[in-house]
Amino acid sequence: MRPDDRTPDALRPVTIERHYTKHAEGSVLIAFGETKVLCTATVEDNVPPFLRNAGTGWVTAEYAMLPRSSTTRISRDAVKKGRALEISRLIGRSLRAVIDLDALGERQVVIDCDVLQADGGTRTAAITGGYVALHDAISVLCERGDLATSPLLGLCAAVSIGLIEGEPRLDLCYLEDVAADVDLNIAMRSDGSLIEVQGCAEGEPFPPEVLTTLVDLGRSGCETLFAAQREALGLD
Repeated sequence: MRPDDRTPDALRPVTIERHYTKHAEGSVLIAFGETKVLCTATVEDNVPPFLRNAGTGWVTAEYAMLPRSSTTRISRDAVKKGRALEISRLIGRSLRAVIDLDALGERQVVIDCDVLQADGGTRTAAITGGYVALHDAISVLCERGDLATSPLLGLCAAVSIGLIEGEPRLDLCYLEDVAADVDLNIAMRSDGSLIEVQGCAEGEPFPPEVLTTLVDLGRSGCETLFAAQREALGLD
């Protein structure tokens, strides 16, 4: 039995609230159950030094857990260290996989993902919500006439999967995450392509067929998340 009585293949309730803050070109409050992440997209008319005068754009991300997003206070000094830096890079890689950077032009979109409340799956919620914020920021550029057409190549979503007492489970909450024998995260594009797979055995090694089972379960979860993104964005 799961802590919240879900079936093994069920996501937690997902909500996506757009235009959550006033100033950012894109802003989204996303919730995966009790995990809540504020994702904002900022458009900058510059690029990192390694791309200057290259005629191409960039998408990057910064991830942080707010001090009392967890059961104990997290120091603000942890924002750009260790786990937070690794997750920031994951979010950036995932979102760059669904945009034509050349068509973006010489500008940068920065996606800030701030965890307001953590209950497992913060990185996957950040990727899923970060995409919606990116989509809104691109729409602003199109509305301004800065872009003739959207450079987005599809949708991007992510979800966690785990093996607990031999049972594959989708979208782990914290209590499941800490108990998992195998822990996996996948990021996926809406054309069915996998962007990234992160996973490990927390104890005993596992056979390759378990990985296939978990990835297939994660792909089904991402399809549900794509539907939630489309509904939030008003896409057909």
